[in-house]
Amino acid sequence: MRVGLFTLGVTVASLFAIYAQNVTVTPRALKQVDTSPSTVLRADSNLVLVPLTVTDKFGRPVTGLEKENFRVLDDKVEQKIIQLANDDEPVAVGLIFDISGSIGNAMPSYRQAAQEFFRTADAQDEFFLVEFESKARLVVPLTRNVGEIDYQILLTKSKGSTALLDGVYLAANEIRKSKLSKKALLLVSDGGENNSRYTFTEVRNLLRETDALVYSIGPAPFNSDAENGGALLKTLSELTGGRILYMNGVDFADLAQKIIIDLRNRYIIGYTPTDKTRDGRYHHIDVQVIPPKGLPKLRAHWRTGYYAPDH
Repeated sequence: MRVGLFTLGVTVASLFAIYAQNVTVTPRALKQVDTSPSTVLRADSNLVLVPLTVTDKFGRPVTGLEKENFRVLDDKVEQKIIQLANDDEPVAVGLIFDISGSIGNAMPSYRQAAQEFFRTADAQDEFFLVEFESKARLVVPLTRNVGEIDYQILLTKSKGSTALLDGVYLAANEIRKSKLSKKALLLVSDGGENNSRYTFTEVRNLLRETDALVYSIGPAPFNSDAENGGALLKTLSELTGGRILYMNGVDFADLAQKIIIDLRNRYIIGYTPTDKTRDGRYHHIDVQVIPPKGLPKLRAHWRTGYYAPDH
């Protein structure tokens, strides 16, 4: 499925008119840039490419923004944006599915959330399935056959303890096998964690080295308690430029649509870092959105940093 949001030649005035009608902002034609797996959120001698999405206060993607609507800071130093693209390409998505005992009677809802997402698949998209309970395992390797994943989800039964971090670690390695430039991990879980071999730090470092956004679907909003499972889902999502969505009271088809629209309508910002030291150090990125005149505050979701080259 391709989301029909691509209309040419939109002015700022028309952006305001569209927004006033409660419709997602329509994009302008933007210059395309190279988004091959070797370049996205990787720094070579000239360019850093940052994938991100922009949403309004209702969580709807906002497209059609220009370079002047963004500020990028690399380790708190503002950078000059030299390229901007809004791409619509096939995606590679790894489903990380929680089948632990803590899911219990909620398993039918978790199945439905996952199945609705795959109903939005395009023929060129790629998928795989990782399930976790006491251990994590790759159930369906990278494939374009979503029916195989759908069938496996129907067979799942809730049991065991919860190795969430192991599931994410396994999926982050599997998605590297895809040659598609646009990658995401979809984590469907209650956020519990009590049996992983890998630590949060190890998982975080691996995610920083991959180009995949992490989207999480959880059962309900959580507080900010660091020990709370919802906080773990939120942290894993936001450090990669993804976000967390909640199942409670929300139509599962709507959740699937939100994620797939995010993936298919992300921006790519390109800049040449002023600090060209090749020391392999991790650089923190901050992105600020300056809305066009007449639009309210907008929110950006982006990967929080990248590793500089070390040679």
